[in-house]
Amino acid sequence: MKLIVDAGSTKMEWILLDGNEVKSRFLTKGFNPNYTDIQTLVVMFDGVSLPSEIQSIHYYGTGCGSEQNCQLIKEVFQHRFPKAEIHVTHDLMAACHALFGNDKGIACILGTGSNSCVYDGEKIVEKSVSLGYFVGDEGSGMYIGREVTKAYFYGFMPEELRQKFHEAYRLELNDFVQNLYHNEQPSKYLASFAKFAGENQSHPFIHDLVKRCFQAFIEVFVLRFEDCKSMKVSFIGSIAYHFQDILKETMSANGLTMGEVLKTPAEGLIRYYGK
Repeated sequence: MKLIVDAGSTKMEWILLDGNEVKSRFLTKGFNPNYTDIQTLVVMFDGVSLPSEIQSIHYYGTGCGSEQNCQLIKEVFQHRFPKAEIHVTHDLMAACHALFGNDKGIACILGTGSNSCVYDGEKIVEKSVSLGYFVGDEGSGMYIGREVTKAYFYGFMPEELRQKFHEAYRLELNDFVQNLYHNEQPSKYLASFAKFAGENQSHPFIHDLVKRCFQAFIEVFVLRFEDCKSMKVSFIGSIAYHFQDILKETMSANGLTMGEVLKTPAEGLIRYYGK
C-alpha cells in the first residue's frame, strides 16, 4: 500500500494506492515549508485518517528543493509511520513522473507559480532558475493575475472589460494594496484574478495579455534549454490546463512541440505508481 502526496501552496492531494487500485483520494489545505511553519503540517497530518498498513510514502512538495525542508517533512511522516519507506522531493519531480514516467522530455509547471526542468527518464538533468513570485514565476497564475490587475488600475483595459472586472470584484485601489501587502499568501491573492482572464480569454485584449505572459514563460523556462526543440514539452497546472489553447498557440509560434497537459499530477502519478 502506497501513499502519494502532491503538496502545492494552495492545496494538497492525498492518494492511497493499493496495487493499481485507488483506495482513497482527498484534498486538504496547501503547504509550503518556505512560507508556513512545519507545525501547520503536523496538525494537518494528525487530522488525516490513514491506515497503518502503508508501506511507502511518496511526498512531492512545493518548497522541497532544499534538503532541510525535505528532512523536516520526512520527520513528520516518520513519527506516524516509523516502518514505512518515505521519499520526499520537490514538485518538479512530481511533474516529471506524472508527465513522462520513464521517458525523457521537458516538464513544466504552470499553476499559481511556474518552473521547468529537463528530465532524462530517471532524473532531472537540468533545472531552470526559479526566483519566486517577487521576481519571477513568469506565465503563472500569479503573473497573469498581476498583469490583469495592472491593466485594470492603470487604465489599459478596454472599458467593457473594466466594467466586467468592477462588477466581479468591486475592488478599490486602496483595498487592493492593503490586501496585497498584508496577505499571508500574496501570490495566491494575485493568482485569484487569473480567473477573470480565464473567463474572458476569448476577448482579444485578454488573449494577447495571456499570450505575452506565456511568451515570457517560454523565454525563461523553455528556450534556455539547448535541445528544447527536439523534445516534447509537457505541462502540469491549472493555468496550463485552462489556457491550453493560447499556450499551444504560443508554443507553436516558438517552434516547440507540445506534449501532454494535466491539470494536476494525480492521474499521472497514479499511472506511474500503479504499474
